[in-house]
Amino acid sequence: MSLLCETPHPSRRAVLMTGGALFAWAHLPRFARAADNRDPRLIVIVLRGALDGLSAVGPVGDPDYAGLHGDIALSLAGPHAALPLDGFFAVNPAMPVFARLFKANQAAVVHAAATGYRERSHFDGQDVLESGFAGPGHVATGWLNRALESLPAGDRVATLGGLAVGPSTPLVIRGAAPVLGWAPQSLPAPAGDLAARVLDLYQHRDPVLAAALQKGLDAERMALDDQIGGNVMKPNVGAMKPKGGLDSAAGMRQAAQGAARLVAADDGPRVAALAFDGWDTHVNEGGASGRLATLLGGLDGAFKEFEKGLGERWKDTAIVAITEFGRTAQINGTVGTDHGTGTVVLLAGGAIKGGRVIADWPGLKPAQLYEQRDLAPTSDVRAVLKGLLADQFGLSAAVLSDKVFPESAAVQPMRDLIV
Repeated sequence: MSLLCETPHPSRRAVLMTGGALFAWAHLPRFARAADNRDPRLIVIVLRGALDGLSAVGPVGDPDYAGLHGDIALSLAGPHAALPLDGFFAVNPAMPVFARLFKANQAAVVHAAATGYRERSHFDGQDVLESGFAGPGHVATGWLNRALESLPAGDRVATLGGLAVGPSTPLVIRGAAPVLGWAPQSLPAPAGDLAARVLDLYQHRDPVLAAALQKGLDAERMALDDQIGGNVMKPNVGAMKPKGGLDSAAGMRQAAQGAARLVAADDGPRVAALAFDGWDTHVNEGGASGRLATLLGGLDGAFKEFEKGLGERWKDTAIVAITEFGRTAQINGTVGTDHGTGTVVLLAGGAIKGGRVIADWPGLKPAQLYEQRDLAPTSDVRAVLKGLLADQFGLSAAVLSDKVFPESAAVQPMRDLIV
């Protein structure tokens, strides 16, 4: 099930502009490495539909957990045993890569987390999560783009801009800062010289569109691990074939594979945003196996593709996976869960100070649940995001509270998330 904040109907010009005209990164000069050889990157993965945090990272040490979450509760025993993270929490068995990274101190979990939004509308919740504003209705710019905009003029992260992965630009990275758009092809690539003929047509009729198309073709080459500067019209025999949408496990892995190649490039963007759909699990959610486990396996595969594709840049990279809200602590009558409140934030990357589940655990007794139905939030998602932006890119608390996340001075950045 795909849940989008919007149903995009872009024009041909808008699509091409998103694909490159706003961001001529292929033509930017190479920048010298920082004195400490640190070249930070931040990748944001939005999980649209509301991830069940209690089935992603289960509090197996809480005596009330199994009774509430029923058949979809994780367990350390049985044929689909969860993977222990510490003495209290365990991760879904569909996520062995995340578990390995956790043990290597390159992954962490923030549990019982939520934005300041307390209603349960997907559309409004996603607006709040991605816009960074305290309430819904702000859909012009996203907090990640405003973070890029807030960096000092000439800063290489700001100059290289951002990467938006998907058929439309996620709200989180929309705004005035330059953004390159790329999406895995959903249809087989056209054969022959079609691209060359279209490019020639635009060069004679619309130079702006021609430049946008050229840059989009360059980006596609880079994402497919080919060499920019050659014959970009030549069919790529080794190109990745379409594997599914961003609500499928294969599609998530493919999107991460291409994004990793773009972000790893010396002249590529240092900041990226991806949106994975399908996390609304009202019916037959499954726990350690089933529908949710399949999606979590796709997310785990995305982590693996980023680790592999970023190469030596993995050590400077922080990845954060966020969702609009959690799901009910008690399963419903269709072996699923309904819209809730508290959930998890997943962190991965060589730059993450990992091996930790960061949680002020609220408990799962009836009186401890939010409105006697949901995991009560004890951490603010904005605090996590502020901490990452402060430690990776040096943004001040004042800028984070005034511009990136307006009217959020009471939410302090979470410290020591980055090594």
